[in-house]
Amino acid sequence: MKLDNNNHSVFLLHYHLVLVVKYRKKVFTNEISDFAKDMFIEIGNKYNITLIEWNHDKDHIHVLFKAHPNSELSKFINAYKSASSRLIKKNFPHVRKRLWKEMFWSRSYCLLTTGGAPIEIIKKYIESQGQK
Repeated sequence: MKLDNNNHSVFLLHYHLVLVVKYRKKVFTNEISDFAKDMFIEIGNKYNITLIEWNHDKDHIHVLFKAHPNSELSKFINAYKSASSRLIKKNFPHVRKRLWKEMFWSRSYCLLTTGGAPIEIIKKYIESQGQK
């Protein structure tokens, strides 16, 4: 396992982020997912955040990413949700019709530390928790 570093520290910070579309509207397509993913990469670069894996379903996304200790995760997530909401609705008119004045994303999100576990393992864990 390769550790990240900067001038004064060594670290390995992996996170799993789940974002859900407002009202769980089933609007995600491969095209919208790719658009949202590209935005995640672009905005993440400004916050020392690197995308590792990206998966989507019709109403939510799963993102595995790594960050630096100085990354402000809540600011990044809010910036990403705000910008992606605005641009997805601008570039995909059918989404704008379904969500009109609403934000694209739900107000809440799920952020978990993973210790570098692959997204498949994380998904199995989440699924097992839902069955309890």
